[in-house]
Amino acid sequence: MIDTHAVLRQAPLFRELDEEAFAALSSAMGTIKLNKGAALFQEGDAGDQLYVVISGKMKLSKHGSNGRENLQAVLGPGQMFGELSVFDPGPRSSTASAITKSEVRVLEHSDLATWLEGRPEVARGLLAQLAGRLRRANDVMSDLVFSDVPGRVAKALLDLADRFGEQADDGIIVHHELTQEELAQLVGASRETVNKALADFVARGWIRLEPRSVLLIERQRLQRRAR
Repeated sequence: MIDTHAVLRQAPLFRELDEEAFAALSSAMGTIKLNKGAALFQEGDAGDQLYVVISGKMKLSKHGSNGRENLQAVLGPGQMFGELSVFDPGPRSSTASAITKSEVRVLEHSDLATWLEGRPEVARGLLAQLAGRLRRANDVMSDLVFSDVPGRVAKALLDLADRFGEQADDGIIVHHELTQEELAQLVGASRETVNKALADFVARGWIRLEPRSVLLIERQRLQRRAR
């Protein structure tokens, strides 16, 4: 059974709140359940809600002018999204959809605005989230300029392992639930190039590929490759 209290406490918005404030703010949140593949909102939709993933995996994606999808982020329990609309309500800059059957909690802008006025720790939580988003965006830009595709693939696998990995007898099993195309989008490369990098890692004995999963066998070697 999912401990919703513990999951929400992982989100930057709730980390610094005392129990009374946590209970009051979390009680104002609604619940949305999504089946695999269902969209929570589409790029361009109006919206000013903030979301926290309780269970499952969500993805944020954006479509280019050529219609190709760019996978911006894969989110799991305790992670927030939609926070930009709290400060700047307007059209959604990305599409949010469920990679797996998922549950999210939603907080309306009007409910959060009251807390921002009287609770500086709530504002600090949102600023921490925005700072983290900016840092990740800078990292992605740096990786695209300075890192080759195998390095970006190794870094993506390690990031997925940190958030979704489970210890197994022979390594860390990561049920990422991504297609080959989605994994390629995540690292900003073609599917063929990413598959070549993965095949090389398999040949070296660093990983083992399974359907929509990967077993990390030599984590340290991947870490060195990701630098």
